[in-house]
Amino acid sequence: MTDTGEQREPDQIDGVPPPETRLHLLGHEAARTDILEALAASRLPGGLLLHGPRGIGKATLAFDIARQMFNRTGDESPAHVAAQVAAGAYPNLRVLRKAPRETGKGFYTAVRVEDVRGLIEESRLTRGRAGFRVVIVDSIDDCNPSSANALLKILEEPPPETLFMLVSHRPGGLLPTIKSRCRQVALRPLTDAQVRAVLGEQPGIDHAVDLAAGRPRRAYEALALGENAGLAALRGWLKAPANGASAGYLAIADTLAADKDSAAYAFGREMLTDWIAAEARDAARMGQRARLASAATLWEKATALFADADEYNLDPRQTLVSILDEIRRQAQTSLAAPVQ
Repeated sequence: MTDTGEQREPDQIDGVPPPETRLHLLGHEAARTDILEALAASRLPGGLLLHGPRGIGKATLAFDIARQMFNRTGDESPAHVAAQVAAGAYPNLRVLRKAPRETGKGFYTAVRVEDVRGLIEESRLTRGRAGFRVVIVDSIDDCNPSSANALLKILEEPPPETLFMLVSHRPGGLLPTIKSRCRQVALRPLTDAQVRAVLGEQPGIDHAVDLAAGRPRRAYEALALGENAGLAALRGWLKAPANGASAGYLAIADTLAADKDSAAYAFGREMLTDWIAAEARDAARMGQRARLASAATLWEKATALFADADEYNLDPRQTLVSILDEIRRQAQTSLAAPVQ
């Protein structure tokens, strides 16, 4: 369980404090400054879409902005505001997440439409404190079509002095109308030094930072896994997949797929999709349109293969082998891709 003694999210990591309890933000300084300057100049829109890779601190930034807004527009001490936000008890803050099931066992698989409708009803009531109200949706990706459409209605006509901050790991999958109602704030992975600062000094930190790729959450996951031979081998292979022999990735697939329900297998899957996303970004930056189109096709194929493997209980080893083979082919093609 987390340091708060309460599980607030279905994917919380044991022993890691939730974002609302973190009082020191590391990274994202430019985005934070821009948002607070807009607040000071009364130019803040009704909605902010904070997007970027999963685990880089988007929700931590959202709660930091919320505390700053309450401090600047309310009449209570920063210490009292911070304590109430951390406890989930500040009256002007509403956090929309997957709700716990009434049975007390587990969480719902999506943000429910009834939770969004309850939020809309609450927004019509008198606020509990002086100052702005803030709604944090963590994450908007967890909304199903019904709850997303219900949320869109309040974004179209937000209540006065109310800020909606939507956290998204995959903004491309959101309704265009939701994106158009928000100011988009693109956030990037942290530096290795910043990830180290988030984790603090502890055994295995070098290995965790290497695997994190700028994501503190991934670093915590790597610490929980410890030294994992399969992930270390995959990381080394992904540095130069064009030169990797098939025997190398067959061995990696054997190791990671030995337990498809393991944290190492899930971690390895993220590493593969991250490589494909980075390949697409590099191709776009270099103006290599054919390479970009190929990377986009590979992304669609990889996500479809993983989805089919999950839904139909297919062989995880063969799924990994297929994707690793496609990654090697993509890397070999990109080496010869001309700049257009």
